[in-house]
Amino acid sequence: MRQSPVLVTALLALGALAACDKPRGNEVERAFQEVNVVDESNLSDIMLTVGDPNEAVAYFKRSTTENPDRIDLQRGLGQSLIRANRATEAVPVWAAITQMPATTHEDKVDYADALIRAGDWMRADKALDEIPPTYETYKRYRLEAMIADSNKEWDKADSFYEIATGLTTKPAGVMNNWGYSKLTRGDYTAAERLFADALRQDPSLFTAKNNIVLARGAQRNYTLPVIPMQQDERAQLLHTLALSAVKQGDVETGKSLLREAIDTHPQHFEAAVRSLRALESS
Repeated sequence: MRQSPVLVTALLALGALAACDKPRGNEVERAFQEVNVVDESNLSDIMLTVGDPNEAVAYFKRSTTENPDRIDLQRGLGQSLIRANRATEAVPVWAAITQMPATTHEDKVDYADALIRAGDWMRADKALDEIPPTYETYKRYRLEAMIADSNKEWDKADSFYEIATGLTTKPAGVMNNWGYSKLTRGDYTAAERLFADALRQDPSLFTAKNNIVLARGAQRNYTLPVIPMQQDERAQLLHTLALSAVKQGDVETGKSLLREAIDTHPQHFEAAVRSLRALESS
């Protein structure tokens, strides 16, 4: 098994101490503590990345019970709860972190993020207001944009989305969110343009593909855009377009698109079959 350079260094230091004629007990203890801290740090990193989210939650709950004043472990618990889609439980954890002596502005941003995921938009807005405006990060402005959206403060939302886009090297996700904001406002042309921009940044982003079809359908444009797509994705997008057509009152067009979706899908497309049967029976 490969060992980290820091762990190897700690072990060498421990060996050097053991080679002394009369090693002092506190020095040996410190060396052991260094090894333990390195091992714990590596395990925490693993839990926050490749580990199962719920296993990570259990690990960090044990660790924070044993070391309640360790803010790094508290952050690990909060992040793990978010990864496990347990935002309601994450909120009090992040709230406590923001009251610890070593808390940072980023902790407050993560607290606001947990509040939004838990559906508490008002408290999230207040949490972000407590952060100085000079603290400018992608995540902060993405959350600010989402809150402005929820308050229907469209000019502020557009401004925040634009800033967030400029603060990341991977803007596809925020462009997709911005496009969806435009879609909900009824600005379908701008929405379609933003979804296309998102797909240029990340051609694999299926939500943007689905959203661009929704924007086209809302304009009664029932042709698929020229974008990269797999065969099953094409079938799903035809299904979305069909439902958009039905919503617009173009039922026969919707039926035709559903038949095309069923024929296109490489397997049995149950959702499209059900939709077509429902339309034909009515």
